[in-house]
Amino acid sequence: MFDKVLVANRSEIALRVIRACQELNIPSVAVYSDADAEALHVRHADEAVNIGPPPAGKSYLNIEAIIEAARETGADAIHPGYGFLAENAAFAAACEDAEITFIGPSSGAIEKMGDKSAARRLAKEAAVPVVPGSEQTASADEAVKTADKIGYPVMVKAAAGGGGRGIRVAENKEELRQAVQVAKQEAQKAFGDGSLYLEKLLVGPRHVEVQVLGDHHGNFIHLYERECSMQRRRQKVLEEAPSPGISPETREAMCEAAVRLGREAGYTNAGTVEFLVDEEQNFYFIEMNTRIQVEHPVTEMLTGVDLVKEQIRASAGEPLSLEQEDVPFEGWAMEFRINAEDPDQDFMPSPGEVTFLDVPGGPGVRVDSAIYQGYGIPPFYDSLVGKLIVWALTREEAINRARRALREYRLEGIKTTIPLHLRLLEDEAFRSGGYHTGYLEKLLGEK
Repeated sequence: MFDKVLVANRSEIALRVIRACQELNIPSVAVYSDADAEALHVRHADEAVNIGPPPAGKSYLNIEAIIEAARETGADAIHPGYGFLAENAAFAAACEDAEITFIGPSSGAIEKMGDKSAARRLAKEAAVPVVPGSEQTASADEAVKTADKIGYPVMVKAAAGGGGRGIRVAENKEELRQAVQVAKQEAQKAFGDGSLYLEKLLVGPRHVEVQVLGDHHGNFIHLYERECSMQRRRQKVLEEAPSPGISPETREAMCEAAVRLGREAGYTNAGTVEFLVDEEQNFYFIEMNTRIQVEHPVTEMLTGVDLVKEQIRASAGEPLSLEQEDVPFEGWAMEFRINAEDPDQDFMPSPGEVTFLDVPGGPGVRVDSAIYQGYGIPPFYDSLVGKLIVWALTREEAINRARRALREYRLEGIKTTIPLHLRLLEDEAFRSGGYHTGYLEKLLGEK
């Protein structure tokens, strides 16, 4: 096992990893920017190192500063959390060069799966269905030729993309030519890579992802799926597991496909294989996230498996703690992302001081957060301030428990998305499970 783990992140995910380290009796090191000097992850870690000014580019994205912090504290492993450098192959390679273990997949695996075109090719080799489209599109003329074959509407997507950036939808040739130009510029600016590929746009699909885990001993398992279709501008708002919209047969086939892909890629550690599912229950691979997900607590609540501990153990060379047939699958779990945003003002960010905080509790309720009463939420980072996760034996019970917990969740001084979640819990489509990726924007009148 490791002597010391540095957590190259902030907020609730940094605190989540630090707590896992504590339970494994591993000393932890927090890094922080000037804006996060009073943050909870700094207070809970055994050591803390300032790595720069508030802008992420000068602190949490500063690879040299993070590697140096690990060296000066004697950390022999780095956990990247999610976001920031978590899927950065250059960062993983820098850790490898410094002989510091990167708690995640290898830099080669990140690079292989991070290139969406290469990931599509790999999926085909593993006999995993992919959305009809192209491997790579170098020009608008090539895009038009592909679209003529597969039919409109189509999506132009950044090969190196993520988080919904570098994506444009086109309904015809004129829109497609314009979309290629805009997406290429956006992808180059966001990822330093303007490569694009084309996919057929599925109308009203579900977004379902499968959690996978692999070790260095050839063990590779899935921990079932999560439903992630409640989205706004391609950003997830809430997640649940299992998915209310797929059959047991589809679940089994999709999870087996995710395992085939992971094995084909030679993947180790935690990862997520994402699919789109159409109305006929056909599923198509879209991408693989080579990190722990924001919504990983949903799977933890459903299965009882501590994914972060499994990450740490696997990176330390230990085998997974369970085999496929040992993975529990019981009840229903839901996660609600609490963002410092105002749903009534077009989700405008709402940084500021938390003047009052009362966190919900009770059976089957978990809150992952790193804020406290009097804490000042900085304006420099993602607006996520907490995650409410609930579990119950049935979906109806989970909905009722979530409603009770959200009503208990008092967070004053800033605007949050709690009112939106309470509204969704009363929505007929959500309660029936009959929603898709475009539903929330339609409900909000944004389409």
